[in-house]
Amino acid sequence: MMKVADLTKEEFRMLIGEVIEEKLRELLDPDFGLELREDFIVKLESSIASKERIPFEDVKKRLGLS
Repeated sequence: MMKVADLTKEEFRMLIGEVIEEKLRELLDPDFGLELREDFIVKLESSIASKERIPFEDVKKRLGLS
């Protein structure tokens, strides 16, 4: 196991940067690091392959946003 004292100044900076980046991702994206279920992936791929699209205005109406 490597100790912090064994790191160069640049290695230590990189380590701190990685830790900060990971924490920011966790704070800004609560789903960060989670994996998608296989059934969801299949549905998503099917949706992407489909040529059927719903206009944005219709989506807003369905969600009560317009």
